[in-house]
Amino acid sequence: MKKRLVCLSLIFAMTAAQVLPVSAARKDEVQAQKSATQSKLSAAQAQASSLESKKQALMGQISTTQQQIVDAMTQIELLADEIVDKEADIKETKEELVQAEADRDEQYEAMKKRIQYMYENGGSDTWAQILLESDSFATMLSKAENTEKMYQYDRDELKEMKAIVQEVKDLEEQLENEKHDLETSKSEQEGVKASLETKVAELKSTASDYETQIANAKAQAEQYKQLIQQQNAELKKIQQEEAAAAKAAEEAAKQQQNQNNQNNGGSTGGSAITGGNSSSNNSVKPNNGGTSSNNNGGSVNNGGGSANNNSGNTGNSGSSSNAGSSNTTAPSKPSAPSYNSGTGAAVVAYAMQFIGNPYVYGGNSLTNGIDCSGFTQQIYGHFGYSLPRVSDAQASSGVGISYSEARAGDLIVYPGHVAILTGDGGIVHASNSAPYPKGGIKYTANALYKNYIAVRRIVQ
Repeated sequence: MKKRLVCLSLIFAMTAAQVLPVSAARKDEVQAQKSATQSKLSAAQAQASSLESKKQALMGQISTTQQQIVDAMTQIELLADEIVDKEADIKETKEELVQAEADRDEQYEAMKKRIQYMYENGGSDTWAQILLESDSFATMLSKAENTEKMYQYDRDELKEMKAIVQEVKDLEEQLENEKHDLETSKSEQEGVKASLETKVAELKSTASDYETQIANAKAQAEQYKQLIQQQNAELKKIQQEEAAAAKAAEEAAKQQQNQNNQNNGGSTGGSAITGGNSSSNNSVKPNNGGTSSNNNGGSVNNGGGSANNNSGNTGNSGSSSNAGSSNTTAPSKPSAPSYNSGTGAAVVAYAMQFIGNPYVYGGNSLTNGIDCSGFTQQIYGHFGYSLPRVSDAQASSGVGISYSEARAGDLIVYPGHVAILTGDGGIVHASNSAPYPKGGIKYTANALYKNYIAVRRIVQ
């Protein structure tokens, strides 16, 4: 029966030993697949972000163009009002022209009547009559002067009327030209308006295309997220299987050890007398961390009680009695590395001085423009720590810690984004292309404003 139990234990241990390498290989495979999926997810998110930036730029152009359309419409309305006023002036001028021409014609008719009267009452003998009918030379000169004044008056009036008529005609022509210029300007503005409306339509069409591409990129990113969830679930299952296999192996080892102890007890029960210490062989418990004092079934009392040292204690020599044991204690975990918190605070202080500087996708300048992963790379690089260029790769930098352990100067990685924890629950980071404080290098008070992928300790 004992042999049967031993065989079963050995079979179970061998099976568990086979499960562990297979699980490890599958785990490595899934980890690699997950890493590739995360890279694809980051690429899809970056594409969506890039398309969103382009769309926002287009929306800015649309807004600017629409404002230009409003300006053109305003100019058209102003020109239309000026044309209406000019038409009113032209109408008034035409009326003045009609009146001036009427006055001219009236003056001309009056002059003709006076000339006709003079001819009908003396004709060409007028000057002779004046001379004969005058009783003195002075009277004759006075009558002649009056007659000349009358002729001069008529000529002056007629000349003035002609000048008025010409002036009104010139004004009418000027107003017509001004109206034509206004109509030309109005037509040009209407052409500008039509051109701007066409441009807006084209920009909106392009923006619509970007929206479609963004939707596709986001849908693809969502698929990658679901795949990562599936891969995480599989990794969790593998870990559970590994834990179960390890536990089974441990149980099998314990059963084998117990069986060995029992076998050793039976084999040494009669021979322990030769060493003089048989009474202590099966009652002694080792104090070497639980390690058996049996040497794979050999007698611990070989040599006349050397393992008991005449006192019943087999653990005085440390682990020297376990040289052949296959069940040695697992090595303890390495202690956590020590960190200098002051250095992390220095990282935050250095990063904070660039707040307000612009965000530029793919940029590498802390002053003229930089993106999120470039920002963290440059900040940590200032202190001698080398980080990869993209956020997805930075998720593997440094030492992984939990968020509850985080402090100032630690790196926090989000899907498609990365930032530096400030130690007060906030982050300093380079975020999108909007003007500061909505965008650019800025401080955000809530580090958990969205789900994060990892927290990494870079500064040691």
